[in-house]
Amino acid sequence: MSLTIDDTDLAPRLRELLTALPEEAVPITYQQAAEALGLTPPRTIQRVALTLEALMREDVAADRPMLATLVVSRRGDLPQQGFFEMAVALGRFPSDPALHKAAYRKELTRAMEQR
Repeated sequence: MSLTIDDTDLAPRLRELLTALPEEAVPITYQQAAEALGLTPPRTIQRVALTLEALMREDVAADRPMLATLVVSRRGDLPQQGFFEMAVALGRFPSDPALHKAAYRKELTRAMEQR
């Protein structure tokens, strides 16, 4: 599934949100991002995830740290599996899942330093 016409403005809005968050407020959950963007059901979390993937593509293409690292699952302190799959597909993370957590922590640090 891709972003709909109504969601085309979400990427710049989400980038602005993630850039403006105070350091003590990050990471945020997918639900918190959806609420901050004013999204309403259906598929609010899916729409946030798709928008984060768009940001990941932009950041990797521009050789920037991935701001998407600032959004995590409410069930832990890591993003959802789709984040890791996209990071691997974009060549930012190694394909070995055993190395993903360390790669994420490194990328999160880079994103925090360059916000």
